Parts: sequence; C-alpha cells; structure tokens
Amino acid sequence: MSADTSDQKERLRLFRPKTRDQLARYVRCFFNIKTPDRRLCVGHASPMDYLWHSYNADVSASGGDCIVWANRGGGKTQLAAVATLLEGLFKPRCQIGLLAGSLDQAHRMYGYLEAFAAMGFEPFIDGKIKANACRFINGARVETLPQSAAAVRGRHIHKLRCDEIELFDRDIFDAAQFVTRSGDGLVGAIEIFSTMHRPYGLMQRLIDNAAVTETPTFCWCVWEVIEKCPPERSCSRCPLWTDCGGKARQADGFLAIDDCIRQMRRSSRAGFEAEMLCLRPHLDNAVFAEFDPSRHVVEVAYRADLPLYRAMDFGFVNPFVCLWIQTDSDGCIFVIDEYVQRGKIVAENAAAVRRRTPCEESAVAGTFCDPAGSGRSDLTGGSAIRELAACGITATYRKSAILDGIEKIRAALRSGDGQSRIVIAPQCKHLIAALRCYHYPDTGISELPVKDGLYDHPIDALRYFFVNYSAGQVSARRGY
Repeated sequence: MSADTSDQKERLRLFRPKTRDQLARYVRCFFNIKTPDRRLCVGHASPMDYLWHSYNADVSASGGDCIVWANRGGGKTQLAAVATLLEGLFKPRCQIGLLAGSLDQAHRMYGYLEAFAAMGFEPFIDGKIKANACRFINGARVETLPQSAAAVRGRHIHKLRCDEIELFDRDIFDAAQFVTRSGDGLVGAIEIFSTMHRPYGLMQRLIDNAAVTETPTFCWCVWEVIEKCPPERSCSRCPLWTDCGGKARQADGFLAIDDCIRQMRRSSRAGFEAEMLCLRPHLDNAVFAEFDPSRHVVEVAYRADLPLYRAMDFGFVNPFVCLWIQTDSDGCIFVIDEYVQRGKIVAENAAAVRRRTPCEESAVAGTFCDPAGSGRSDLTGGSAIRELAACGITATYRKSAILDGIEKIRAALRSGDGQSRIVIAPQCKHLIAALRCYHYPDTGISELPVKDGLYDHPIDALRYFFVNYSAGQVSARRGY
C-alpha cells in the first residue's frame, strides 16, 4: 500500500458512515469483517440487519432495544463488539455496559473489542485499555459488568449489551431493566444476545413477549452465516442437503461448510436444530416433548352440535384458568378458548366465564375443577366450588395423581401409534406456551414437573379435564 493510499485510508477511518452500505464497507475495511447481509430463511434477518439497527438506533423511530437470536458460531458476540466500538468512536459520551451470563462471557465480548481497537484505533483510546474497561477521547466509555446486584443496581448508562441471556440469573436481569437511560442525544437501550437452549428459559419468554413489548427481534441461523457453497460440491452427496435445500448456494457468510458438517455429525439431531438451525430449543427436560405447534395448533371454533366442557384451576395471586373444550364422537378433543386472570375473586371470574361461554349455562356438559377447590379458602372463608355454585356454575372434580393426568395429555398429543387427537385454537396462548415450556427440574431427580406459578396452571386445568373425561363419557365424580 502506497503512502498516499495509507493516508487516505486513515482519513476515511475518521469518517462516520451515513448509510447501511457505507457501514458495511467501513466494517469490512477497518475490522476486516464481511457482515453477511442475506436472509435465506422465512422470518429470519441478516447479521447486517442487526448491526444497522444498533448503529442507527439513536436516530431511528424504532428505538434501540432489540433481541438477537442466532446460531452457535453465528458471530453475535463478535458483532456486538463491533457495535460497541462503533459507539465508542462515533457517539461522544456514550456509556456502554457489557453484561453476560458469566464474567468470562462478558470478557469474551470485551476481548473482541480489544482486538478491534488494536487494528489502528489506538489514537481514539484515552490512556491504556484496562482489563475490564476502556475510555475514548470523546468521553465514551465501555465497561464489563459482573452479574451481581451490586454491579447492576444504581448504575445508569446509555447502552447495555446482555450476552448469553439463557445463563442469566433472572433477578439480576430484572434489575438490569432499569440500568439504561437516554441523554446526550443518545437513546437508552438494552440489546440481548443468545442461542435458545431451553423451551422454558429466559430467552424463550423474551421472544414470546417481543411482539407485545414491540421489541425488534433479529434471528439468523447457520444458513445466513455459512460460506457460499461452490458449484463443484454435489448437493445429492452433501449431509447438509436435507436442511439446506440449496440455501448455501445463495449464502455469503463465513462459517466453513466442512465445519458445519462435522458439527452436525457429532451432535444430536435435537442439538443441531437448537444450536445451529434455531428451530426450537432442547426438549430434554420438557414434559410434553410431543407437543408440536405446527400439528396441534389449529383454527377451531365452537360447534353447537358438539358437547362443551370447561376445566378450571383456581387462583388469585397465581392465575385463575378456565379452558373451554369440545369433543366429538371419534374421541377428538378441541380446546377452543381460554381465560387466564390474576387478582380477581371467584365471583368476578365466574361472571367472566359465564359471559365467555358460547352457549346457555344449562347446555354446558360439565365443568371440571381442582379438587382443592372443595377446601376452605383463606381469602373468603368458603370453598371455591360453593362460591361457583352460588354464581350459577356447577363444578365437579375427581382426585387423581399429577402423573396420571400428564400421561393422559401425552397420549392425546401423540398416542402409541403416532396419532394425535387434540387440537388447540391459536387464541389459547397461555396453554400453548405452557405445553411448550412446562418442564422438569434442571437438576436433581424428580418425576414431578416444576410448579413455577406460570406454566403449571394451564396444564393443571387441562389435567382436570382429562381425569374427569374418558372416551366421551364423564367419569364418576364428586360435586357440590
């Protein structure tokens, strides 16, 4: 490189990119990173989509918060470090925190930052780069944060990047929501990065709530970051073909194809789907691994020619749940609606249930409930079942072991011959989430699932239906 060319490059280093294309070229030139910018799977984003969002967040109407769900080796930690250094260079006084599931993971992101800073950006650093923090000459500052209450509470910064969110302590993550603030022309923002390991993990909850919280989500998998497959490779002989289907021919990433093949061969199918394809998390601890939304979630509405049942789980602090269920002569089960509510007494819930029931009360074939509802309530002094009766709802129950009900649900999801006889309406969002996330403890040996106060209640209501109903006939039961 000539002296003139070198001087020109150094002048360009000071130029703040104004467009997406300029940003991509800047990162390629000065960080030696080619950021993939092709979306090859339905609903996915490209790594460049994230980088542009993060870089442009302070002038974008969408704000800065975002979630990045990417495959193992998909470059999310490295790209977050790029975004951090860009903020340090071009956003004066920007205060940035790096928080991860472990301090080692936070230092991994910071390590990338150090390496990038050594690629000619030393004049922009104020003093020496410390082991856990660095300051820029424009007043910007980056710091790694240990995952502790003391490190998070009371701190106010512009940007917080949370890496490997699945490994976070939830109390610390909840406290971190109040760390960021806007100021100095910068938008306070939290960016979250992770693969998705568990169907009941923190990442799953954040993804599920992203639409409600209007948080932009950037998901990419191996196909968005794999290298372009050359024409001399034979698709018919490639172990990746079943999943690839030719996507790698259009790719423009950095992951070596042979590395991906080796990873696929030495991992389980479930592991490859979760870690590389971003299809679904591991189901090792899931109670209902048989549940498949593509098969079991179907548009279904009330039919006046079929019997209607209700199944209830009582709650006040924990949610009160009611499911509306119909069955046909072939033994098929249709969950057509749900009602989930916290903080209301039995009478209020009963009124809501009656309003929501699509037929006259006298036409309801049965209302099944928690046997504990026959006991005295600490809240009202009476039993929940008697209170329902006073509101015009006759509820019955049959005592059974938790595992008996779970096994009946499993059999309905997928029987021994591979058949399913249950479908759930899409509006039953709480039940759908519960079927996906209801899980056994991560540690220890227990046959009983975790009672987490969230997913267990819709499942309990569904259990009460199954233990009271068998082959279209209401089983012997007690009632008030």
